[in-house]
Amino acid sequence: MFKRKLVLIMSDKIKLMLKCNEANHVCDKSQYKNASLWEKIKLNLHLIICRACRKYSKNNAKLTHTIKKANVVCLDKKCKENMKKELDKAIKETSIN
Repeated sequence: MFKRKLVLIMSDKIKLMLKCNEANHVCDKSQYKNASLWEKIKLNLHLIICRACRKYSKNNAKLTHTIKKANVVCLDKKCKENMKKELDKAIKETSIN
């Protein structure tokens, strides 16, 4: 990733453009539907200018799509808790010996 700092200040208080690392963070948030409208606007403005971040965003979207398409089934909460108890028990037994 390029170490460019793209900061355009609209006024003293409002930053219109993001740095690349901030853009990548907002991209990740956006993929999981956690980004605010303002963050999405700033991200899109950044993506117009920055080729590296456009590529990151595109790859991130592909990864998210692939994971959703895989239809992975996770363990239920009860099963996870039982596994954790068994692991904790095994760790205690190992540390005592």
